[in-house]
Amino acid sequence: MNRVYIKTYGCQMNVRDSEAVAALLRNRGYAIVADEDEADVILLNTCAVRDQAEQKAIGKAGHLARRKRDGGRLMLGVMGCMAQNRGTDLLDRLPDLDLLVGTQKFHRVPDLLDNLFASEKGLGPRPATLVDLDVEEGSQNRIREHSDYKNARQIAAFVSIMQGCNMNCSFCIVPKTRGRERCRPIEEIVDEVRELAASGTREVTLLGQIVTSYGRGVIPGRNGKSPFVQLLEAVSEVDGIERIRFTSPHPRGFKADLVAAYRELPKLMPYVHLPMQSGSNRILRAMNRPYSAERFLQIVEDLRAVVPGMYFSTDIIVGFPGETEADFEQTRALFEAIGFDMAFIFKYSVRSGTRAAEMADQVPQEVKEARNQTLLEILQRHSLSRNRGRCGAVEPVLVEGLARKGEGMYMGRNPGNRKVVFPGTARLVGEIVPVRITDATVSTLLGELVLSGVEDSAGTGGEAISTGRATSAVLPCGTGSR
Repeated sequence: MNRVYIKTYGCQMNVRDSEAVAALLRNRGYAIVADEDEADVILLNTCAVRDQAEQKAIGKAGHLARRKRDGGRLMLGVMGCMAQNRGTDLLDRLPDLDLLVGTQKFHRVPDLLDNLFASEKGLGPRPATLVDLDVEEGSQNRIREHSDYKNARQIAAFVSIMQGCNMNCSFCIVPKTRGRERCRPIEEIVDEVRELAASGTREVTLLGQIVTSYGRGVIPGRNGKSPFVQLLEAVSEVDGIERIRFTSPHPRGFKADLVAAYRELPKLMPYVHLPMQSGSNRILRAMNRPYSAERFLQIVEDLRAVVPGMYFSTDIIVGFPGETEADFEQTRALFEAIGFDMAFIFKYSVRSGTRAAEMADQVPQEVKEARNQTLLEILQRHSLSRNRGRCGAVEPVLVEGLARKGEGMYMGRNPGNRKVVFPGTARLVGEIVPVRITDATVSTLLGELVLSGVEDSAGTGGEAISTGRATSAVLPCGTGSR
């Protein structure tokens, strides 16, 4: 049995694509291994959003190529966004690749590997590199396999609902690497969610480059509700699914129907990833982001009016071409005023093939570094304050499994997507249990089970707890808080 190791760079979409490739390979008879030193095949699923991510993947591929040249039995493949972006030019840098697969051809990986192994056995000609980067109509419907749910319970799962992006932000390479928007039918997505629920999945996260654009121009609106809200309603009807999340949306998708969905759909968790990118209207226009800072703030206020305890995360780019101190101050002020719970703060990275790469007034690296650090300090301060403010509250936690550290410690997430670590037992995995928060760090809540007989809630008649958003009064953290 040929053993395959998959290393993933980048976003949740890449993670989801790697899961699907792993499932397809396992179904074909390949073994998926967790240690690259045990692998006969190593696949790098790559990201092209930032130069740093590409350089990491290229460096890793170069290291593996040296291992291959030193006589190791190894097949090496690069797939995903960097493969799509750089194309066969990548072979000038990495001539030892056996496989180069684009973002619309993940489902072809098992066939391509079969061909490589067949040629190795003398059953066909051995190509220098197998390359498949073509566009394929209907590719959005081909990646629906999950790597674990047929073999082991997957408590929380990603479900891809669409591929591609039509926005053309001036800094972004995604339209080139992922193509135009293409959505899956609601019925097929719901069928996939039902299969997951039947295997024990309790939470699904709907994925797309811009999920709020789902079905635009393809699926008609109904009763004032967009196709995406219709999909949320349909997924909410699936028995066994207790929690729904989605990422990544676009601010322009938060119309009244989506805001109202947080009030009307109890399974829709009170957590929103809302990419801001900048707080300067001048920079937002240069980025080709079709909203203003004022509109962004209004969306946040509308959501908090529906769910006062809403959790927010965001994306920010500092050092976009032409960003002045005044522009950055507007970003800093809005960032601090909103009080995000989590954020991905990026230093602008030139991406060839984007309009921003040709813009004048590129910001010096040291200025980007300083602005990045300013926002990180604000984020850490607010995140720690918000987490400490949960001390004494009883949170409904969906238990995902063992924590990374601490014997007998388990990890789950509260409705706001915060990681919660507490002492527990294996019987709790997959259950929603009440945990009283006792301490907090910047990124993690620490707690203890509330009920002495809580193990009975794992299906043997104990007290149940809902997914709900209401919490108890809170008390200060102890002196052990960090």
